[in-house]
Amino acid sequence: MLDLIKKIYLSETGATAVEYGLILALIAIAALVAITGVANETANTWSGVANKVTEASK
Repeated sequence: MLDLIKKIYLSETGATAVEYGLILALIAIAALVAITGVANETANTWSGVANKVTEASK
């Protein structure tokens, strides 16, 4: 029983999975921030276009 606990404690297999999980989470957060920034900029651009069209049609 003590050998099994020692073997589990010294195993590095789970550590690799945790590291990959952390890397994936950081990539997902970076992508979300980038997409949000692009979405806001796109919305502002189309709002500007709509305002210009409204002004031109008066």
